Amino acid sequence: MTNSRAMFRTWWKDRVGYAWLIETLEANSGLVWMRGTVAAAGTVMLLITVVSMFSPAGQAGALGSTQAVLTATLAGAWTLRWWLLPWPRETESIVWVALADIAITANNAMVQDRLLGALGVGLLVVTGSYVTIFHGPRILAAHVAWSLLSSVLLAILLFLGKPGHTEHGRGDLALSVAVVLIMLLVTAFVLPTVQFFHWLLHLNALSDPLTGLLNRRGLDCHLEKFFDDGGRGGIYAVTLDLDRFKTVNDTFGHSVGDEVLVRTAGCLRAAAPPEARVARTGGEEFVVVGWLDGATIYAVAERLRGAVETMSDLPTTVTASVGAVVFTPSWNKKWQARSTHQNLLLRSDSAMYRAKQLGGNAVVIDVVDGNTHTQVRANLASAAPLPQRQINGESSCATDQSTQHRLILAQQRIRELSEENQQLHHQLAHLSR
Repeated sequence: MTNSRAMFRTWWKDRVGYAWLIETLEANSGLVWMRGTVAAAGTVMLLITVVSMFSPAGQAGALGSTQAVLTATLAGAWTLRWWLLPWPRETESIVWVALADIAITANNAMVQDRLLGALGVGLLVVTGSYVTIFHGPRILAAHVAWSLLSSVLLAILLFLGKPGHTEHGRGDLALSVAVVLIMLLVTAFVLPTVQFFHWLLHLNALSDPLTGLLNRRGLDCHLEKFFDDGGRGGIYAVTLDLDRFKTVNDTFGHSVGDEVLVRTAGCLRAAAPPEARVARTGGEEFVVVGWLDGATIYAVAERLRGAVETMSDLPTTVTASVGAVVFTPSWNKKWQARSTHQNLLLRSDSAMYRAKQLGGNAVVIDVVDGNTHTQVRANLASAAPLPQRQINGESSCATDQSTQHRLILAQQRIRELSEENQQLHHQLAHLSR
């Protein structure tokens, strides 16, 4: 029961990846068909409204005619919008659904035949189906509440027989209750159930079966959410690739290799900030994405690297090459306008390969600052450690980030010069022989 409640809470809080879903439809050549379907629904709504205007059972009087014209205009605008323009952003989509819900309720409240009006509220199931597919449970809950209120209103009008000139349902309490129960069954049970199982399938498709982390598709889906809220500090991506993992598989077997991957996933979950997203993007590669929220990218990347290195109860020590990139909020909008979210992952991946070239168990940080991109190389596992206040990102830092850049680069340059000096000695010794 506890697990069921936890799953329900997760579903309730989950924001459907609206943009990712649209991109998926487009990538699979389904977006044009879906746009045509949604536009066709608007066309049918337009026809229903126009036909009702010419029926004695439809709208009557100046108020009814005005309402019908407004509904027909909205339905026509809906049709043209989906036929001629790109798919709307999430906020615009919600606005269109809200307008359609209001128009459907008003249209059915103004018809003269009260039974027709009560049954016409079933059109809210059409907009509800759209919400079920493209929006999250909270938006669906709002739609369900509106649908139930509308059905209660129309059931009352059916029982009173007002406004209207027919006797269909007048004084029939049982029929009025039946109308409400039908809408209750469809909107409050069927649509949420369909959305919940759709969410489970969606969740399964976005998860790595071995580790339970997000897979690459799942990471792509969640990545957009970090850019929707730019007021929480820089957005970072940290890519980790386990060093010499093939040797682990060849020496100890694939079962041990799988255990290493599962253990790595667990330690990254524990070491990552609470609201970060952790993914296994393929093989022995992992990605952590989140907001800095006052921390430094150095502290985050080093904590993750250290968590991997200190895993216990394994037959061999496991280390990781780490690449990290961070974009500040002031730069995010400019960057996002000219590129895609995937550039964040590309940069962290490139930094990770640079860490791999340094010999592994290293951190390379790619910092975007204004119009410049700076790679800060820090082999933190083998370098002489900086004072704790310089690398842990706490408020007691005696140096700012630019000073940390210079210190880390200086340490790395000293190691590089030392290596070059050793190589020169070997060459001179070889020439002397």
